[in-house]
Amino acid sequence: METGIKDFARPVEASAVTELLPARPRVLALGEPTHGEDSLLDPRNALFRELVEEQGYRTVALESDCLRALTVDAYVTSGEGSLDDVMEHGFSHGWGGSRANRELVRWMRDFNANRPADDHVRFAGMDGPLEITGAESPRQALTALHAHLAAHVDAELLPCTADRLDDLLGADAHWTNEAAMTDPSQSIGRTPQARELRLLADDMVTLLETQAPHLTAVSSPDDRDRAHLYGRTAVGLLRYHSWMADTSPSRMARLLATRDEMMAGNLLALAARGPVLVHAHNSHLQRDKSAMRMWGHPKVEWWSAGALVSTRLGDQYAHLATALGTMRHHGVDAPPPDTVEGILHASPEPHYVIDAARLDAAARHVPAVPRVSPYFGYAPLDPSHLPRIDGVVYVRDVPRD
Repeated sequence: METGIKDFARPVEASAVTELLPARPRVLALGEPTHGEDSLLDPRNALFRELVEEQGYRTVALESDCLRALTVDAYVTSGEGSLDDVMEHGFSHGWGGSRANRELVRWMRDFNANRPADDHVRFAGMDGPLEITGAESPRQALTALHAHLAAHVDAELLPCTADRLDDLLGADAHWTNEAAMTDPSQSIGRTPQARELRLLADDMVTLLETQAPHLTAVSSPDDRDRAHLYGRTAVGLLRYHSWMADTSPSRMARLLATRDEMMAGNLLALAARGPVLVHAHNSHLQRDKSAMRMWGHPKVEWWSAGALVSTRLGDQYAHLATALGTMRHHGVDAPPPDTVEGILHASPEPHYVIDAARLDAAARHVPAVPRVSPYFGYAPLDPSHLPRIDGVVYVRDVPRD
């Protein structure tokens, strides 16, 4: 292992992370190179616990549905519901079945149990109600937003009735039709009803802003935060469904960009409330453009949520990227020495954190093209991204869970 790398490798602890940064960032993002591996989430849990306890972070956000996450937040802050129900219904993408996620939620509840509400650690989802196979109906977001406004403002200010919303939404199955992801003609995102819903969503979000002084006087901060969350989600979902109906070559890039814009909006709203720890795929948290190929499409590029948030927050945003050595159950064997992972893999340590600038200096000789993986879900570190990463967490071997 390069002497410069070995000398600056540190245990994955809060103190090692804070030494990499000039000050505590408003958003501290820990990226993962692949999903679904609990052994990558164990060091995340330990690090997040220390950062909550020692550095005062009070929000943990994961790459999960922002609306479902309200169920998890209610559990960790007030004990509402059961842990089993929360894990089943409070996560998207199947993340509720993760042992490590369950341990994180249990720990958050225990942490909050004997603390006052203003010192609770909160849970949030940064993602929209989206899956790789499609998107949810905007019904929940639109109707909840309308209900909040109807409870607090004069009826004549509302752009429509609840019944009108219901008529325009129609059956949820039309919105959630998975065939629309690969066949734009199956999408209802550009029907006259969908277009009218987009206008109504915009009008209701505008009403939140124009009635802000009144709403501040008659509703709680949490209620207002949820109303704005519903508004962002409704607008984003309707935009996403509109792009699902698009037939242009830019369709997939627009969908991916819209999803990350929704993520960025959620993170910025959380950061306005206080310091945030967030965990998601590196491709969503990096400051650089993201790129991928899927379903036979040419490579598409879009600006990640991390790039969007970093543009707004500057050095108040920090990104630690996780890299891995082997994941043999997915065909990822020991990395070649002329790769970023190969340089990191020379250490026998099971996992550690290192200053990305030190790694960048040691990796100047590696090819500009990142390591190629046989596993679709795994994205090796792109060496050209190292100058815009604050630190790298390395996990040497990922065993089969």
